Amino acid sequence: MSLKLGSSAFAHGNAMPATYTCEGRNVSPPLAWSGVPPGTQSLVLIVDDPDAPDPAAPRMTWVHWVLYNIPATAEGLPEAVTATALPPGTLEGLNDWKRTGYGGPCPPIGRHRYLHKLYALDTVLPDLGQPTKAQLETQMRGHVIAQAELIGTFARH
Repeated sequence: MSLKLGSSAFAHGNAMPATYTCEGRNVSPPLAWSGVPPGTQSLVLIVDDPDAPDPAAPRMTWVHWVLYNIPATAEGLPEAVTATALPPGTLEGLNDWKRTGYGGPCPPIGRHRYLHKLYALDTVLPDLGQPTKAQLETQMRGHVIAQAELIGTFARH
């Protein structure tokens, strides 16, 4: 069984409802996963937008959410999860707004892709403070044993 990531709010490759964006409540979507491989010690979730600022001429990847040390026994995250409601032991990194927590899609132009990436690690990472995505990926190197991805899209109206 391979690692799978999904949401009850949108299907892979489809539009994300406005609730999860700057045009709605700007809360995190519900996420569920299965197939966590044996030997997994922790999970990492990174949500980013590789189409920033313009899908016709992307220049950067904008990071929306960074979570690490999610317990391997966790099976998902509820809608609008708060820091205090994260699974015990889960730590937060910084998004590109320089804060922890979820920051929803708010693209300046065009329809963007939002990559929800779940990684199974063979270790529990040390407390890195509030790492950026790049700092976290450096610490993850050599420890990823499985990966799953859920893509949602959004364009402002």
